Amino acid sequence: MAILVARLEDAGYGVTSFGYASTSEPMEALIDQLEAAVALCCADHPEDVHFVTHSMGGVLVRSYLSQQPEPHNGRVVMLSPPSQGSEIVDAFADSPRLRALFVGPAASELGTDSAGIARKLGPVRFDLGIITGDKSLSPIGSWVIPGPDDGKVAVGRANVEGSADFLVISATHTFIMNRRDVARQVVHFLQNGRFSPTDP
Repeated sequence: MAILVARLEDAGYGVTSFGYASTSEPMEALIDQLEAAVALCCADHPEDVHFVTHSMGGVLVRSYLSQQPEPHNGRVVMLSPPSQGSEIVDAFADSPRLRALFVGPAASELGTDSAGIARKLGPVRFDLGIITGDKSLSPIGSWVIPGPDDGKVAVGRANVEGSADFLVISATHTFIMNRRDVARQVVHFLQNGRFSPTDP
């Protein structure tokens, strides 16, 4: 996320990066770590913090915000989130050993069935914009995923009920955050609560 962080800082935002060990920690532990990070950087106004996430980070932030007692006034932009789960995770469902090796405990909770954490969260109650891609560099991932996808997440599984805006671009899952047009759209949403109909 370093390139995107620099572009957000150039736009005048103070940015705190939060990394998480998705391959070794369960989701609940990551939620606790995120809560501690928000308290450390923004204790005087946690409900006004903006979040910009990539991939599973979107589900992590949704999970965190769903547990907060106060309404969240900040805006959230998610890049390629598996909002409705991932067929990639489903593919490892019958092999706990492979699932643990390639997916990890937190992402293992992102199946597309009703037991998946992403499906349990319900509609969002904060200003949310989602940008996802429909270009894949992963023929195996795209073989597993039905319909348009970015190699990791199906376009149809990226959106979430209650989102304010949804944008599909020709980008891959791994590199979507590095695009200059994505950074411009992120800034536009943080400022206006919607994406620009034409990339400024």
